Amino acid sequence: MSPKRKSNLSIEHALLGFIQEQPLHGYEIHQRLQAAQQLGLVWHLKQAHLYALLSKLESDGLIAAELIAQEARPPRRLLQLTAAGREAFANWVAAPVQHGRDLRIEFLAKLFWAQQRGATPTEQLIAAQRDECRMWLDNLRVEMAQSTDTTPYALLVLEFRRGQIEAMLEWLDTCESALASAAT
Repeated sequence: MSPKRKSNLSIEHALLGFIQEQPLHGYEIHQRLQAAQQLGLVWHLKQAHLYALLSKLESDGLIAAELIAQEARPPRRLLQLTAAGREAFANWVAAPVQHGRDLRIEFLAKLFWAQQRGATPTEQLIAAQRDECRMWLDNLRVEMAQSTDTTPYALLVLEFRRGQIEAMLEWLDTCESALASAAT
């Protein structure tokens, strides 16, 4: 069975990072996700939701499960990445988020995993996200210049969006300098 191709990658791909180095059980992934020093700082999942996402990743062909027999207990499912899962995870980590609202959770998850991969992937992710944010800002400036709605509310909405994107760009600069300082 060939894996289903998903056109847009999403936050669930962050779970693939937990099993990129070694196979794990779902409960182990949940425990690591809850650790405050890791993704638990930005992403909280109930255990049932985690298992639903893992099931989806498995049905998408990104992970495979091996049943491990246990004495007097139901077998445990040991999860490992498939080749398609490795590729999907690498693509997900490297790609900037497409919407400003996704910076708060998804980009921070990507940044976490990019750091695990080293300085170069981290720098590339930040640069790609900066380019994406600049494109949003350029598009917004065009929209503002072409807008015929001059009501105070419409202008305030556009100014709010401009301020958010500029703040994102400033924060990306902060990321870059903070990570560069930590590396030296």
